[in-house]
Amino acid sequence: EKGYGTGEHAPGLKLGGCGAYKAAHHIIKTHAKVWHSYNNTWRSEQQGMVGISLTSAWSEPVDPHSQTDRDAAERYIQFHLGWFANPIYKGDYPEVMKNYVGKPHAQQGLGTSRLPTFSVQEKTYIKGTSDFLGIGHFTTRYVLQKSFPFLQVPSYHTDSDLAELVDPKWPAPGPKWLYSVPWGFRRLLNFIKTQYGNPLIYVTENGVSEKVQCTQLCDEWRIEYLKGYINEILKALNDGVNVRGYTAWSLLDKFEWNKGFSERFGFYHIDFKNKNKPRYPKASVDYYRKIISANGFPNSREVMS
Repeated sequence: EKGYGTGEHAPGLKLGGCGAYKAAHHIIKTHAKVWHSYNNTWRSEQQGMVGISLTSAWSEPVDPHSQTDRDAAERYIQFHLGWFANPIYKGDYPEVMKNYVGKPHAQQGLGTSRLPTFSVQEKTYIKGTSDFLGIGHFTTRYVLQKSFPFLQVPSYHTDSDLAELVDPKWPAPGPKWLYSVPWGFRRLLNFIKTQYGNPLIYVTENGVSEKVQCTQLCDEWRIEYLKGYINEILKALNDGVNVRGYTAWSLLDKFEWNKGFSERFGFYHIDFKNKNKPRYPKASVDYYRKIISANGFPNSREVMS
């Protein structure tokens, strides 16, 4: 969406309401081709796995008793995670995406939706092309119904007819989009379990960056974030979710999209102004090292049910 819709990220194309859907369509078909290539040529010899890694926040209805808010929260997750996961696990885009992206066209008397369609052969070819699901997850949003003006140019951003809110009480240690809401992760993992037949999951990204560089490298907010989110993964395991592994984001401070080196997610602080780029461990290094050594929380009293 940012690369082919708004142009904020590389390759910087501003293709409006069609670009992101076309790009995603090609990604999904290409992913399936790679999976089949491996499956047919190398799997018997190597016994490897091919999956896809998708990043999604969790969406919670503002009013859980409101059907419109519950529907909006469902649309959010389908427009983010379901956009790619649904074709791979079920063979086609989510029905709600087909309905909402096609809706402006129906209203304007246009024949075809901006959301491309898969042929019957493509649906069969794509379905089941993932040996595991990689999940990147950072934060949660409250969601409610919001209708955009009829005359507004349609885009991926407006197609889902919803607005996102945050709770001001949520900790926000990092950038303005990243609020610490650990309970959302457990709900997301359980949604995946229910929606896609409890696939094998690897958490491929989870972490937090810092707003202000701490000269003492005392990132206690990162420690709290990790404790909360890893705790929720352990709860999800107890729920029967098939999580096999966890990867924190990230080992080192590094280049982050259009934020460059200003957004620091690393366990290790990098001095980018020094030509040798020396690395300094933050406080979270020691905490995370203990978690790795114990394959969980070293002190069982840290874990809250």
